[in-house]
Amino acid sequence: MRTDPPRRLRLLPWTGPEAKPCFLITDDDGGRVSRLADIAEATKLDMGAQLLAHADDLLPDATEAQLRFLAERLTEALRDILRIAESRHRAHGDGPPDWFSP
Repeated sequence: MRTDPPRRLRLLPWTGPEAKPCFLITDDDGGRVSRLADIAEATKLDMGAQLLAHADDLLPDATEAQLRFLAERLTEALRDILRIAESRHRAHGDGPPDWFSP
């Protein structure tokens, strides 16, 4: 009897039209789209860390316009990082976490 590996939905680190979530149906982590998603996640996490370091440097002397721009970028980075956290939470078979709302 042949047993296929279980298939799962992976929440991708980007959205589709109208900012709707994109999912990949996969049975392994080695496909092209999975690797692209891994790279995108790593890039977004790195960019978030760099933005946080920039914020630490900028905050003491920032103008109102700089603070607004920084707040917008930090909001984008936090949204990306929460999406990655939600995807990884789902990967453990727990479904969407209580705190996540797309």
